[in-house]
Amino acid sequence: MGTANLKAWGDGSRDGRREAAARAPNGLPLLEPFYYLKNFELVLTTILERYSDLLLEEESRFIREFPQLPLVSRALLTRMVMRRGDLFRASKLHYAEIGETRAAAEPLICLKWVSDRPALKLAELARLVTKDELIRCLKLPARYARWCKPDLVVMLAAQFAEPKSFQDWCGNQDFVYGLLVARLCERFRLMFFGNDRQTWTEFVTADLGIFRYEKVERSLHSRPFQTRAHIEVFQRIQECRELLREGMPLDEFGALVPEAIEDSEWLEERRQKLKFLIAREYERAGENETAIERYLACGYRGARSRAIRLKAKAHDWEGARALCALAQGNPESEAELQQVRKMLPRVHRKLKIALEASAVAPVIPEFEIALGAGAAAVEHRVRDCLARDLPDPNTVRYVENGLITALFGLLCWPAIFLAVPGAFFHDFHHGPIDLESGHFYRRRRQEFDECLAHLDSDAYRDVIWRAFKEKWGIQSPFVRWGQLDKTLLRWALECFPAAHLKLWFEWILRDVKENRAGFPDLVQFFPEDGRYRMIEVKGPGDRLQDNQKRLLVYCLMHQMPVSVCYVRQSA
Repeated sequence: MGTANLKAWGDGSRDGRREAAARAPNGLPLLEPFYYLKNFELVLTTILERYSDLLLEEESRFIREFPQLPLVSRALLTRMVMRRGDLFRASKLHYAEIGETRAAAEPLICLKWVSDRPALKLAELARLVTKDELIRCLKLPARYARWCKPDLVVMLAAQFAEPKSFQDWCGNQDFVYGLLVARLCERFRLMFFGNDRQTWTEFVTADLGIFRYEKVERSLHSRPFQTRAHIEVFQRIQECRELLREGMPLDEFGALVPEAIEDSEWLEERRQKLKFLIAREYERAGENETAIERYLACGYRGARSRAIRLKAKAHDWEGARALCALAQGNPESEAELQQVRKMLPRVHRKLKIALEASAVAPVIPEFEIALGAGAAAVEHRVRDCLARDLPDPNTVRYVENGLITALFGLLCWPAIFLAVPGAFFHDFHHGPIDLESGHFYRRRRQEFDECLAHLDSDAYRDVIWRAFKEKWGIQSPFVRWGQLDKTLLRWALECFPAAHLKLWFEWILRDVKENRAGFPDLVQFFPEDGRYRMIEVKGPGDRLQDNQKRLLVYCLMHQMPVSVCYVRQSA
């Protein structure tokens, strides 16, 4: 079978999933036997369609030869690809739909995609066997049974330094398969998703109906990588992040970090984040001067703020003042501006410079409640306390960041899921890839303005209700469906003035990354009066976070009813 057949499989795989009407006892759909193979074939067909002009010979050859294998061989290889690691004991590779594993593996061994005698280092062997098996394989004295396995492996590493096959280590009672195309298939996964966060399980959760995703017109999908260099840079960034997690010496990253990427905004942002992570590791290592240099050479958000903190920590007050001035003149976010305003009084005091008077922020209203000990979260206990004597206790709800953001997500659904070039790469998107970048609103300004214009009339209620019904359960970066119900939505639309909704939604759009969070824990509705109040709850010893302060001040500047409830322990 050739490429045409592979494409045909990919085109039909989605319909194949929907054919399974039978359900398991837990209510989830029963998956067809080779569901995972169809998913892998979908990845291959998508990559072929999307990147045919960018593929290496190794990649093209794999995609060309894979359909020619027997069904069970394709299935076995896919099972290996989708499992963790690249070494598998034959005794652990039993699948009813595949049958005899050795027969299925033979064509893969002939293609050198799988090895049945991979050379195993001691640490690799130890990951495949139990401690008792390791002691038997190495013919160790019985006293080593008292050792913990990691210590035993470290102690034996020098004595058993030579790699050997599993049979040479342990005899013929079992053997191991090594997946030789693991890195190639991992590259396919990265090329398909365009990120390192999503895994093969995305397919399974979609097949089972656990997650549903918004459908963005496929013809408008854009591929994440426009050149082969983009693919290689992306891989390099991922490898650097892995090496960073594994503790590679920081000075060795200089030659590994890719050069600036001028023709891909999202890739350059990932590169800048890598530089930020390296700078943070220098800071954690106590090398603050180097960390400052790295932060200042980094364009990732928060880097300059970290440099300001380190300047102050080093008592470099002039340096801190200069960076604060830069941030004030061109702030990257309101969070940075808030930090600068907090830092400047201290900096000016140290330099004996008079600080210019700034606008006085409104005082955040607060009240206190005494509560006894309880197992429930303090927010829930305050909710129950406030609702105790009300005619309808359900008018006090715990919502935190789940209500205002949901109303925003429902009203602005068309703008959020607009098929902007480079925003959606596949069918499993929780939201656009540029959601938390500085370009999110700018690239969709007209569409967001059209959505917010509904708030100038009563049309917004119908728009939100319609989205609630039509989009229920579909993944969204703003809507937590588990926190939303019809009663909560009805009260919100009756009691939140449209002007307040517009102000909140504009607040979110000013900085999606920072301003999606920070909304008060509780809302109390007064349906008979068409009004509300929002309450942030702070338990004993807790205090307002910076993003919460910013939002509460913003609300008070626009005459919104917000306050903070401080809980003290009653006797």
